[in-house]
Amino acid sequence: MQLYRLLTEEDTAAFCHKVSEALSKGWELYGAPTYAFDAANGVMRCGQAVTKDVAAEYSPDMKLGAQ
Repeated sequence: MQLYRLLTEEDTAAFCHKVSEALSKGWELYGAPTYAFDAANGVMRCGQAVTKDVAAEYSPDMKLGAQ
């Protein structure tokens, strides 16, 4: 089964660390990153989709970040 996550964060080093951590755990980049202005908070936000193949059945209760 293939899992999907969309990682988001303010445009800081924290976003890069979040994506790097996912890659180090076997997640793969999916598509191009996104970059948008969050008017409610006055900051730029980044997003990156990642996927990972796992040998498990999908359940809505699974913690995707722990896979």
